[in-house]
Amino acid sequence: MMMNDRSIEAHTLSVLVENAAGVLARVIGLFSGRGYNIESLTVAEVDGEAHMSRITIVTSGSPMVIEQIKAQLSRIVPVSRVTDLTVEAEAIEREMALVKVAGTGEKRVEALRVSESFRARVVDTTHVSFVFELTGAKTKIDAFVQLMRPLGLKEVSRTGIAAIARGPEAM
Repeated sequence: MMMNDRSIEAHTLSVLVENAAGVLARVIGLFSGRGYNIESLTVAEVDGEAHMSRITIVTSGSPMVIEQIKAQLSRIVPVSRVTDLTVEAEAIEREMALVKVAGTGEKRVEALRVSESFRARVVDTTHVSFVFELTGAKTKIDAFVQLMRPLGLKEVSRTGIAAIARGPEAM
């Protein structure tokens, strides 16, 4: 059966796991072993006392594939909870990027003007370059990078998506 492209959806999954050696490798192994793509991945310890980490994964697939991914993640022993923030909760998603732009004269001035409208912060500067720090939705960062291309974009480093459900409930 051929899959219709319109049935492919991006989902943000939040996975609460035991912070132990090999756990991330097992989660990533699930994706690579079944041919699922990871578009964004962030991992950090969120509770030092309980030794818990949060893995935020942006992946895409048909609704059936997303359900399979969630079910398979839930079966991995050190996984405490899997939440699909795309459908189970109203979520806030943010990404941080460092963007290096080199240029002089009018291009340098224009890069500064654009950075102000995006609320990007200059975190490093030389006579011929800037490094901007920008936080926001993926689309905001994509737009900023596109505008910086003709102004001397040299390099981009992105964190990947960090996401959390709105409201008072904890994961």
